[in-house]
Amino acid sequence: MSSVMQASIQMELSEPAGALLRPEMTAQMAVQALVGAGQVQDALKLLARLLPKRYAVAWLCQCARDQALNPEDRAGASLAEKWVREPNESNRRAAFEFANAGGYKSAGAWVAAAAGWSGGSLAPASQETPVPPADHLTACAVVAAINMLAALDIEKFASRRAEFIAPALNLLNGNGAGTA
Repeated sequence: MSSVMQASIQMELSEPAGALLRPEMTAQMAVQALVGAGQVQDALKLLARLLPKRYAVAWLCQCARDQALNPEDRAGASLAEKWVREPNESNRRAAFEFANAGGYKSAGAWVAAAAGWSGGSLAPASQETPVPPADHLTACAVVAAINMLAALDIEKFASRRAEFIAPALNLLNGNGAGTA
């Protein structure tokens, strides 16, 4: 099964969106087809899943960087950016703990969750038995954060989501995009 079709199943794309996809489509073609058909939410889901996790979080951080964020949201984005620059366990854990402490109620918490759910364990640091995140959780957090960032200007919500997709399409252009 192609990575596009696998990702569409994992991210539970809508039936209309799934009907637009074909196994022979490249990742970029699939996302563009969804955007062109007005299936922007499904395009976001597919894009976030097809990008390597580090690329997806970097793209999300880029989207956040251009927004007028409150201090909490900036703090979450800063932790995620730190993980993108240095994707080690301590940076991932710091982002995860921030998102957890914030109860996943803010854009910043979701930006941090995208990095925090990229690997490692979701169990408390004191727990010896690791609880690895499902492979698609980073993509889920990216989609939630993008939607929250787009909603910062609710009147332009739809157009902002579509605008957020544009810079990430280049990342799908043969730059190692996959489900890693």
